[in-house]
Amino acid sequence: MIRTAIADDQPLVRAGLRSIFEHAGDITVVAEAGDGVAAVEMARTERPDVLLMDIRMPLLDGIEATRRITSDADLAGVRVLVLTTFDLDEYVYAALRAGASGFLLKDAPPERVFDAVRVVAAGDALLAPTATRRLIESVVDQHRPSPPQITRLLASLTDREREVLALVGRGLSNAEISARLVVSEATTKTHISRVLAKSHARDRAQLVVLAYEGGLVHPGLS
Repeated sequence: MIRTAIADDQPLVRAGLRSIFEHAGDITVVAEAGDGVAAVEMARTERPDVLLMDIRMPLLDGIEATRRITSDADLAGVRVLVLTTFDLDEYVYAALRAGASGFLLKDAPPERVFDAVRVVAAGDALLAPTATRRLIESVVDQHRPSPPQITRLLASLTDREREVLALVGRGLSNAEISARLVVSEATTKTHISRVLAKSHARDRAQLVVLAYEGGLVHPGLS
């Protein structure tokens, strides 16, 4: 059973999500919070597998709440799935940078919500490549020099690791990356694991952001 929690300042949204999860045989809601401070405390006390996080909340917004959760080593098992009204939202981008494992539109159909929770609970990042690419391209200024820490990080990667990072940023799956580079999926997973370790990124979502901010992927590149 996947243990989920919901953080949203609108009671109707929380009630609606709780209701639809009653129809998913493998997902249960263990707690709710109506503000960001309560969301962080809920993560610490309940340790849900997936926390659905609204962005705009009182006391503490969802971005800072996400950052506090994902930066806490004791909460490494808690994955944050951001809830948003619009897929082109600079706050969603900030949430991805803060460590969220993906984002989900509030008007998504129930099956989409179920799938999203299952993907994130399994330790993967929820990245709809087209939507994520549009989101990041709308925010990242490709003409701005990369921050020094990103430049140093990219310099620490091998040529093959940078190549793999760029392909992750373009939304390719492990199987697609393996086919593109003519290597096994096990080799691809090893490269991705090394990039995750060197960058201290939680998952694939942060690697996508890193690939764009480091200039490895540019707007319009398919």
